[in-house]
Amino acid sequence: MSIDIGISQQDREAIAEGLGRLLADSYTLYLKTHNYHWNVTGPQFNTLHTMFEQQYVELATAVDEIAERIRALGLPAPGSYSEFARLTSIEEDETAPTAENMLSNLVKAQETVVRTARSVFPLVDAAHDEPSADLLTQRMQIHEKNAWMLRSMLEKA
Repeated sequence: MSIDIGISQQDREAIAEGLGRLLADSYTLYLKTHNYHWNVTGPQFNTLHTMFEQQYVELATAVDEIAERIRALGLPAPGSYSEFARLTSIEEDETAPTAENMLSNLVKAQETVVRTARSVFPLVDAAHDEPSADLLTQRMQIHEKNAWMLRSMLEKA
């Protein structure tokens, strides 16, 4: 059955491609954050362990919302590790870094997700795709706030 939501097939495909990159970045950030939750050590263990859990739980919901928006546009959502690895801009860790490096890496990753979301915004704006614009705005707000909180933990008193 054809889709007639007021957004052309070409625009829906371009938006879904951008949202697919956002999904890959978000899922990769989810994995990185969950990994850090499991492997953090040091004097800030409890604080970081709890913070990382809050962030990966929020990301678990976010990846579902992003994938469902792609499906609402009528396209398949990427959903495999190989697709995510191809689409993401976030670097994976080969080993568990120090707590301080975890914070630094997560700041960079959070900011990467913001940049990816921001890069898709002109497409959704031009297509008058308000639901995708709302999703992108929410994601940017959350990731900018997370980056600020993580960055603040790196500042010396």
